[in-house]
Amino acid sequence: MDASGVSSADGIMEEPHVLAVDDNLIDRKLVEKLLRNSSCKVTTAENGLRALEYLGLGDDRQSSVTDNASKVNMIITDYCMPGMTGYELLKKIKESSNMKDVPVVIVSSENVPTRINKCLEEGAKMFMLKPLKYSDVKKLRCQLMQCRG
Repeated sequence: MDASGVSSADGIMEEPHVLAVDDNLIDRKLVEKLLRNSSCKVTTAENGLRALEYLGLGDDRQSSVTDNASKVNMIITDYCMPGMTGYELLKKIKESSNMKDVPVVIVSSENVPTRINKCLEEGAKMFMLKPLKYSDVKKLRCQLMQCRG
């Protein structure tokens, strides 16, 4: 089993673990590839409900995957998804006592200032426009390093 992605006792940095949530397979694969190329461990989810299940925040909160939550260092989610928007997912994560400190990045193909502000006010670490580029992922990686310790 791998470590939680934070620096270990001897100071060696582990690969940060990012949960990428997007209903679009191509967008999900792109984010996954960019993050893997930046030495991140990536888990993907195709919607907000799957993400909550993975984090142990689903309706069956006592699921066996609850320990996954402690291993996630950042969550990147699309804003527009069927069933549960990225904004709703963000709110659920920020309401959770054991997940509220995990940085959440919202991505969207639409540049809507009111939407961006709403997400940032609710606790999103960043709002980025699609399609994500390698330079965006480098920014995220930098954010991850600052969020540690």
